[in-house]
Amino acid sequence: MLAWRRLRADRVGLGALGVVAGYLLLSLLAALGWVAPHWEAEVGSHYAPPSWLGAAPSEAPWDPAPQSHWPGSVPLYGLQDPLAPLLATLGPPPGGVLAPVEAPRRSTLPLGADKWGHDVLAKVIQGGATSLQVGLFSAVLATFLGTLMGALAGYFGGRVDDAFNWLYGVLTAVPYLLLVFAIAAVLHQKGTGTLILILGLTGWTGVFRLMRAEYLKHRLREYVLAAGALGAGHWRRMFVHILPNTSHVILVQLSQNAVGFIKSEVILSFLGFGVPVDAVSWGRMLHEAQNEMNLGKWWQLAAAGCAMALLVTAFSLLTDALRDALDPRLKS
Repeated sequence: MLAWRRLRADRVGLGALGVVAGYLLLSLLAALGWVAPHWEAEVGSHYAPPSWLGAAPSEAPWDPAPQSHWPGSVPLYGLQDPLAPLLATLGPPPGGVLAPVEAPRRSTLPLGADKWGHDVLAKVIQGGATSLQVGLFSAVLATFLGTLMGALAGYFGGRVDDAFNWLYGVLTAVPYLLLVFAIAAVLHQKGTGTLILILGLTGWTGVFRLMRAEYLKHRLREYVLAAGALGAGHWRRMFVHILPNTSHVILVQLSQNAVGFIKSEVILSFLGFGVPVDAVSWGRMLHEAQNEMNLGKWWQLAAAGCAMALLVTAFSLLTDALRDALDPRLKS
């Protein structure tokens, strides 16, 4: 209650919490298929600009799209089928039914379209759901592993501490992103689950270091020694008595890891090691946008970049607010 009171008094932190909650709600609705379910549908014209820029001039105004065509005849963008007038005089094809008329593509969209005509707004929403899923689940996995290993190393010490410190030293001796790139290159199978495992199994070192220090500090305090004198076992002292007094560290590290893993997913997908080609994420959108920038089509880059920047900034501000609100030394 005291932590929530302090958080409510922090207007910046409360606003950041609202932004993060909005992103989470929107991502949940997108994952359930209630918002932007068909992001891969080609609803716009080729590189349709955002609506507030107005429709782009037609690249081939002399070439109207055919109203119907025979099965198997695909109209090329910017070219008129030379056989279309002849086919129109032959009547219906065998079977008596012409191919269905495609829905006309929109010349503008709220945030524009990519080169295939996919709605950029729908891609931003679905890409945010993917990036948030990777970031949050990876953060939960990394925080759980770091907390468990740090608790064991800090509480028991001795050889247990030496073993975990050796593993920590091995992982931190290699630059983090280089280690992630190496594991992603070895694991040829791409997917969201694989990405979560890679980030979660390599990102626990920071949590481990902090939790080990916390358990080294708390294991000799009076309330822990009193619990042992009353007959409490090691596991009860570790996870019933000490763990609640370190919860503020865990929550802050969880939010920090979520921010870091969202950025890691964007970097991996941008370099081709992240989500597969048939999926969408902010990193995948930035990867596609680098070629579009050469043509002056900047709206996909701006949409994905602004969405990611807003979420990362809100998460960072929320982390600072949580650190202040959950500090047990603050009693007001």
